[in-house]
Amino acid sequence: MARTENRLTNVELKALSPSDIGQKRQDGGGLWGIVRKGAANDIAVTFYYRFRIGERTRDYTIGSWPALTLKGIRAARNAARTLVSNGVDPIDKEKADKAAKDAAIEKAKADAEAAANRLMVRGLFDRWSQSELTKRKDKGAETIRGFNKDVLPVIGNRYADEIRRADVMALLDKVVERGALRLANRLLAEIRQMWGYGLVRELVTVDCTAGIEKKHVGGKENERERTLSESELKTLPAALKSADLLDSTIHAVYVVLATSVRIGELIQARKANIDLENKVWRIPSTDSKNTDPHIIYLSDFAVFHLAKLMALSKSEVFLMPARTKDDTETYIDLKSITKQISDRQIKFYDRPAHSKRTKQENALVLGDEKWTPHDLRRTSATLMQALGVLPVVVDKCLNHRDENRIRRTYQRYDYAKEKQAAWEILGTHLQAVFSSNVLIGHFQKAG
Repeated sequence: MARTENRLTNVELKALSPSDIGQKRQDGGGLWGIVRKGAANDIAVTFYYRFRIGERTRDYTIGSWPALTLKGIRAARNAARTLVSNGVDPIDKEKADKAAKDAAIEKAKADAEAAANRLMVRGLFDRWSQSELTKRKDKGAETIRGFNKDVLPVIGNRYADEIRRADVMALLDKVVERGALRLANRLLAEIRQMWGYGLVRELVTVDCTAGIEKKHVGGKENERERTLSESELKTLPAALKSADLLDSTIHAVYVVLATSVRIGELIQARKANIDLENKVWRIPSTDSKNTDPHIIYLSDFAVFHLAKLMALSKSEVFLMPARTKDDTETYIDLKSITKQISDRQIKFYDRPAHSKRTKQENALVLGDEKWTPHDLRRTSATLMQALGVLPVVVDKCLNHRDENRIRRTYQRYDYAKEKQAAWEILGTHLQAVFSSNVLIGHFQKAG
């Protein structure tokens, strides 16, 4: 009885010659092949499985011999036949499988591209820093320091679009735990700004700070009201003398009291902007905290101490010079004087004294509350007011920007004469306060 399947043999296939090209060969069971010229000019047979499904008769390409063995071709036919018996068209299935495979490949490519373009928090910070922080006066130095200490070590290497409120609160809670409440509030504000930058540029899609308020972090910040009383001012010279401070720091304290200047503006001062002979100090917008240029009219008291700072400075440019690691000249660290003063009032701080700093741990304690260089500025303004200087003139001496835009735009009088008189009154008063104590010098004229 003739076989209905597996009619062909390997011997027959190997015996095919170019003269057989175009001829069909039947293997039975719906499997048939057509002889073709192979890629290497040899003989190949492409096999098909003919099947009927529904009302359709179709030929499903199985593969070519000798690339596939005859046994492998029949196995593929059997698999296709099983599909047909189950009502599945192998041609449609192959197309569907290919489409699914192609879709999976495209998805993998898209996922890989998305992953390559997906920002980590550190990457978002870098972009925000370069775009926004560089515009700040300190080039974002304070913010960068805070992020490097408390934010980036915690979430810096995580994807930005995965960060949620819980992650932000967890890192801020750590800051609160060590008692840095104001820092926690500031970090919250900075993280919110960074995420806002990312949201408008579609670098992130979720605001991880939404709903977080100061009350959830460091709480409401009370404005400092500390001023030095008259009795505290009278004890100040002796305290400064016993505190083992740099001479430049001592004179800086007196200059802040005499001029109401911000400590950072004093530290950044250039000698070229200080005219002791004409008793004028010009603070350019680049050195002013609010970027508004400021002119200070110096009293004899202020001239004396600025002259001392001038003499102590070994720089031709900076009043309070320092050198960077690459030996370029700059001014001392903006926190240097603040640190010197806080290190000598250690009883008010929840930390031990630094082993490599002063041993005069409480030499600058003047009362029941700590004081800072900024409190000296507040003391200076308060003294002016007590001496009868009008509030508007005090504000001008402080270089405060008028919050009323209309007034700021149209009322342009500079109050130069009034400011000069205010600083003279203040200087005379300070001279009187300190004259009964340890004299720092003769204030009538700096020689």
